[in-house]
Amino acid sequence: MPPLRRSRLREAWLVLTFALTLHVAEGALRNYLDFYNPLAMSLRDMLLWTWMPTFTFAAWIGGWIVMLAALYGMAWFAAYPVRWITWAAIAYAEVIFLFAAAKLGFAIYLQKAIPGIYTAPLLLGASCWLTIEAVLALRRRSV
Repeated sequence: MPPLRRSRLREAWLVLTFALTLHVAEGALRNYLDFYNPLAMSLRDMLLWTWMPTFTFAAWIGGWIVMLAALYGMAWFAAYPVRWITWAAIAYAEVIFLFAAAKLGFAIYLQKAIPGIYTAPLLLGASCWLTIEAVLALRRRSV
């Protein structure tokens, strides 16, 4: 691997992961599971089958801690000019963009401030920045 260098892709990755950390913290502080678990159970009753599980707080926060630790760890790879991390960055940014847009859309539909709504715009902005940096990194490497 080439030597470690300052990378805008890495910075964008870290900003998006930090925004996601703030989003999880907001969800924990605003009792996200009190909103999510009844929704998942009602969808399960309505559709007779759903992929939406219910969580205890310990399982929910534990899963997020593991996921965020993995994402922070992957930021190390973003400092190197390797193609796979660039494609991973695009996938990561687009999933988070859709997640945040869906949360905003759902809040507008319900006409109330659901848990996570205040940090969703941060996720949108940070995911756009990571997408731009990843596309620029792909263009630089293909020249």
